Amino acid sequence: MAKVFQAADATDLVTDLRRSFDAGVTRAYEWRVTQLKKLLLICDNHEPEIVSALHDDLGKPELESSVYEVALLRNSINLALKQLKDWMAPDKAKTSLTTFPASAEIVSEPLGVVLVISAWNYPFLLSIDPVIGAISAGNAVVLKPSELAPASSSLLATLLEQYLDSSAVRVVEGAVTETTLLLEQKWDKIFYTGSSRIGRLIMLAAAKHLTPVVLELGGKSPVVIDSDTNLKISVKRIIAGKWGCNNGQACISPDYILTTKEFSPKVIDALKQELEAFYGKNPMESKDMSRIVNSNHFDRLSKMLEEKEVSDKIVYGGQKNRDILKIATTILVDVPLDSLIMNEEIFGPLLPIITLNNLEEIFDVIRSRPKPLAAYLFTQNQKLKERFAMTVSAGGIVVNDIAVHLAVPTLPFGGVGESETGSYHGKFSFDAFSHKKAVLYKSFIGDAAIRYPPYSRGKLRLLKALVNSNIVEIFRVLLGFS
Repeated sequence: MAKVFQAADATDLVTDLRRSFDAGVTRAYEWRVTQLKKLLLICDNHEPEIVSALHDDLGKPELESSVYEVALLRNSINLALKQLKDWMAPDKAKTSLTTFPASAEIVSEPLGVVLVISAWNYPFLLSIDPVIGAISAGNAVVLKPSELAPASSSLLATLLEQYLDSSAVRVVEGAVTETTLLLEQKWDKIFYTGSSRIGRLIMLAAAKHLTPVVLELGGKSPVVIDSDTNLKISVKRIIAGKWGCNNGQACISPDYILTTKEFSPKVIDALKQELEAFYGKNPMESKDMSRIVNSNHFDRLSKMLEEKEVSDKIVYGGQKNRDILKIATTILVDVPLDSLIMNEEIFGPLLPIITLNNLEEIFDVIRSRPKPLAAYLFTQNQKLKERFAMTVSAGGIVVNDIAVHLAVPTLPFGGVGESETGSYHGKFSFDAFSHKKAVLYKSFIGDAAIRYPPYSRGKLRLLKALVNSNIVEIFRVLLGFS
């Protein structure tokens, strides 16, 4: 029988890791590289087990598991290994006349002992990707995988214990009790991926110790389809980014489509045609689509579909089977804007289409709602692209594709407002787990008497001129001009 994780265990865990951190175990470049290389070995040596665990937890197709989890992790690890020396190097900073002669730099300092709480929908990617940032930055880290993906959680615990330095990297499995006990501890940062509801609880717990947080949440990401677009390619990419990414169970999944009343019939027909080409006449039987994670989420989605004035808006799909946790690819048109499906993040295979009199209305619709994690636009109109990018406030914007910004390590992945706090990926992950420490080196040469008492009008004028870098005034004071 497994040992029950208790409050004393949480305290001892943090104490042990802090002892390792304080001893400098995690700070050396060599230690960081060794751990990153071992993470790479996990990807290389255990991809079949990872794919199997993801299929057990979510029914994920092998392609999605291998490409969207393992391959993306390899990219993140290889980038960190390639650029870590540059990331760790101090950045030179300019000094001013006030501190002359001096030099300055910004040093990236590890925060200490950090907690990563990951999500169930991409249980390997969303667990290990933040850990890459934490290790690269020189921290000790505890990973708490999601209990809603038990096969993945168990495999993560086994592999990380087998490959990584247990004096500085640990995994704690469990559910609400274990998470609560961990959150009672004092951490140097908490990184959470999941729902906004739990995100608020994480922030509340962190506030007790004034612990900084990164909250990777979500929201309702809109897709705008202009009539001036390549509709066939647009629809294929929307399907791939919606149903082809864990069956809509992704934080950057398209949550609703905005298009004009005039153009919407063409959009609906194109979606139906491509959905049938991708998943067949009965998508419930397709092996190329994940299932709903559990019965609770199945019931939540069913409630959205069965709401009054929503169920009769279904124009495609709508079938469901609770026994196998499957809901068909479903398209709805003009559901009420105050319905559940338009006010809660869907996180599933349902896609409402809202039709507008003209495309100009999209800006008011998007602006009237909480800022999304992502916003998507399909158009060939250059002016519309530029206006959308400059006007719409979202964590990220993609024009003419869905979700692909996630795979670009030079772009920060994060939200704004209620969709997220902080960002990561690539160098941004390193920065998320680092403190940017200001360091100034001052010489004993050129010590100026004007900064010391007794004060005088002349000292005041000269100091003000120095602080303001006013060369003319400095010379006027030195030359005795009033």
